[in-house]
Amino acid sequence: MATALPWTGDDEEPVPASFPSSQHRIRGRRTPARPGDLPPDIEAALWRGDQLGSPVTSVVSSGFSALDAELPGGGWPCHALTEILQPQPTVAEWRLLAPAMRQVVAHGGHIVVVGPPKSPHLPGLKYAGLDERHLVWIQAEAPAERLWVTEQLIKTNAAGLLVSWLPQARQEQIRRLQVCAQACEGPVFLCRPAAAEHEPSAAPLRVQLRFGLDWHLHVYLLKRKGPAHEGEVTLSSVPGGLESILTPRLRRPSHIIASRHVADDLREGQAHVVGSAAPQPPSLRRVTAH
Repeated sequence: MATALPWTGDDEEPVPASFPSSQHRIRGRRTPARPGDLPPDIEAALWRGDQLGSPVTSVVSSGFSALDAELPGGGWPCHALTEILQPQPTVAEWRLLAPAMRQVVAHGGHIVVVGPPKSPHLPGLKYAGLDERHLVWIQAEAPAERLWVTEQLIKTNAAGLLVSWLPQARQEQIRRLQVCAQACEGPVFLCRPAAAEHEPSAAPLRVQLRFGLDWHLHVYLLKRKGPAHEGEVTLSSVPGGLESILTPRLRRPSHIIASRHVADDLREGQAHVVGSAAPQPPSLRRVTAH
């Protein structure tokens, strides 16, 4: 008669010497070695609030290394909205997005712009690596038309990179666009006024953009997946058509303005020096009538 052998061990199976020390197997299942630890695949997919988020989708590099270092994933996110807020439209957004546009065009994609307040300047865009063959311009005047066209383009995934000017978009409308953008393979940018900074938005990334004197762009990340952004990112962005003709002096307009202010202050100080002759009023001559 066969007798059952008593089991004197615990539920844990022996761990082979070649098995990683950080984990062990219980009844055929891999588990963390310490309470609170997570399996590697779950740990890799976990995003912590004090860290820059690593995207589960692709990104397009902004073309500025300093900005990429502050963007989650190292570039403009795909499958999501990005808001660009600035005091005046069509002043700096083209220069901010031009490097990313070049990359999209180089991979065979098209740039679609919806409702720009000013007509795109094709000679200037050619210096940015774009031409009419890669640019689709949709001029929609009414806010409702812009919103409808933008939503249809996102749903159909019809653009390699989409830029839409929606200054009057409401919170629920942006949330709807964000839901649609999750299935869009290219970056989607919404250009809105700086006053929208204090409005809630479903866009995962919000950028405040200002234009500097010395051909610089000042970028502040209002919202991103990760810790709050401190300070500004200053980007050098001389327009392509001026790169070869600007003298070193004209590359620093702030220095020219500062030197003029100094010269004005010196002249004003000399005019009030003690002992200097006061300016004489114009002489008056009496003309005798004939």
